[in-house]
Amino acid sequence: MSAPRGLSAEEAAAWKKVAATTVPLHPLKPVQPRPAHEAKAPARPAPPKKASLPRAPKPARIAPPPPTRPTQPDRGLDSHWDRRLKSGALQPELTLDLHGHNLDAAYDRLMSGVAQARAMGARTILLITGKPRPVAAADRSDRRGAIRAKVLDWLAASSHHSAIAAVRRAHQRHGGDGALYIVLRRER
Repeated sequence: MSAPRGLSAEEAAAWKKVAATTVPLHPLKPVQPRPAHEAKAPARPAPPKKASLPRAPKPARIAPPPPTRPTQPDRGLDSHWDRRLKSGALQPELTLDLHGHNLDAAYDRLMSGVAQARAMGARTILLITGKPRPVAAADRSDRRGAIRAKVLDWLAASSHHSAIAAVRRAHQRHGGDGALYIVLRRER
């Protein structure tokens, strides 16, 4: 980048005329040029620092209370259960088939079936829902896969949610992707 060339005499005269017709938005105090031979005035001394107030002491850290252990640990299933579910060695104690139901009827059947299993003291339920569609689960209403898309929400919002230890995909011999295992907690 080159240095500016400066204004010619004609340009300087034109600029002076234009500048004389303008009014500044925020007028500045006129600057008085100093004669070159005048010495610079000594710099003003810095204003005295205000006395700073002493800082307040930081509050003592209070240790958070130790976490309370729930009476029933919510860890899901142990490895024994997981092995049995994955191998298909588990025989469900109750089977609920929701094929042919609309959403309302499927919800009612699911809730009554979980209540029945709890009353029987059953620990495992095989829930046959049908295979889910490979599309988003957003409110499918009456289309195929709607029941499967809603099951987890229904269980989480039900009065039985605290009695459910886990929900897992069923083994191929019990329906694979078209079925779920619901494992209930042991009633105490």
